[in-house]
Amino acid sequence: MSLLIRRDIWVLKPAFEIGQPLAGYGVGVVLRSDNSDVVVGQHLHGRGFIFEQYFVLLSLPLGMYFIDKHGHPGLPLTTYLGALGVPGKTAWAGWKDFASSKKGETVFVSSGASAVGTMVIQLAKLDGLKIIASAGSEEKVEFLRKLGVDVAFNYKTVDTRGVLEREGPIDIYWDSVAGETFNAAIDNAAAGARFLECGQMTTLNSVGSHALTINNPMPIFGKSVSIHFISSFVIIPKHVEEFYRVVPAALSAGTLLRSPEDVRHGLECVGEMIRAVQSGETKGKAMVVVGEEAQD
Repeated sequence: MSLLIRRDIWVLKPAFEIGQPLAGYGVGVVLRSDNSDVVVGQHLHGRGFIFEQYFVLLSLPLGMYFIDKHGHPGLPLTTYLGALGVPGKTAWAGWKDFASSKKGETVFVSSGASAVGTMVIQLAKLDGLKIIASAGSEEKVEFLRKLGVDVAFNYKTVDTRGVLEREGPIDIYWDSVAGETFNAAIDNAAAGARFLECGQMTTLNSVGSHALTINNPMPIFGKSVSIHFISSFVIIPKHVEEFYRVVPAALSAGTLLRSPEDVRHGLECVGEMIRAVQSGETKGKAMVVVGEEAQD
């Protein structure tokens, strides 16, 4: 017996138009302002940035925030797209809402070397959990070990199911990949396990990309496994105040570490960066620096 769960597809923005600049998340400096609440020289980060060297906003869109460079002067601006951006906030909010972690439990984090996974691992470490984490290269696995992961492995060369059978059962699974990794985690889940569904990278470019296929659903019922689908746009707003009160200071003090950043320079790199993300070649958060003035 198998089970197919189809997620609702939320249209967050229109499709990209061929021949038009891409839009997404970014960091920028204000060069001119007719808004008394926005001062020239201030830095902003969040969604609503266009991949152009200069662009005009008629108003500040939802999800765009000011950067306090003076409060945390040691943090590079790129941090606001990784550990202090959507990846960091998604990890923080998802963990706070759904993990219900207890000291001594075991968590499995797929895509552990990603910007989201890096933050999840550190939160789990602070909570006193045993951490199993996977990544797609030996270099990334070594990075996981430096983060303090107890069992780090390369899913391309090591059988995930075998690792979970030896090191489990798992109490929490932070899932960024879906597919067979999800099914291996279900089969090795502890009673009352919590599954936090953050991404489905193995299915993004396939038919039925928003479907989660469970080969053997019986352990879900037999072990009372709870499955939580994380929508960052739903859960982040209620945690934003606490996040910015705690995380920037922790990053500045070294209590939390910044996530890996794969930074390239120039608009001409955007297409290649998108290809590299899709093929799994990037390390951590992929970023393109469009204008050097944003690095002041």
